[in-house]
Amino acid sequence: MKIESVATGRLLLHPVTVDAAQRIVAREPGEGDRWGEAYPQDGDVRACTGFLRGVAERGEPGVYRPYEIRLDGVVVGGIGFHGPPDADGVATVGYGLVPAVRGKGYASESLRALIGIARRAGASGVRGDADLTNPDSHRVMEAAGMPCVGEDETLRYFEVRFADSAL
Repeated sequence: MKIESVATGRLLLHPVTVDAAQRIVAREPGEGDRWGEAYPQDGDVRACTGFLRGVAERGEPGVYRPYEIRLDGVVVGGIGFHGPPDADGVATVGYGLVPAVRGKGYASESLRALIGIARRAGASGVRGDADLTNPDSHRVMEAAGMPCVGEDETLRYFEVRFADSAL
């Protein structure tokens, strides 16, 4: 199954394949990979490790996978789904950018595109969380249309539901 890249105003979300995930986990770029400085980060390695485990356990995930965030053809971060939607049809997301490109709105722009991917694929919503001590990530999710729906002693939770969901 070929998953298409998704273009935003300034970025390209490029779907991570099994081969690319293996390179990211090994932190060894292949021929043709254009990785920005400080990519991949620990979060990218964790996301791709989970993706590879999910492929081994459940098979091809379709659109519910990690994506490279590309700026002018260079990978500057990652964004994606932690797996397929849960029993309620809600998909959980995560994201991260290399330090050099933070603070420019790229994370919110990427997250809006990822929310669109989930909506078109039939999810009933998208959720994410961030440490209470990470207000930058809180602003990213709110700017992407995911309001805060609660918090506990360590995390703040964000979620958007789609009224027109097929689930």
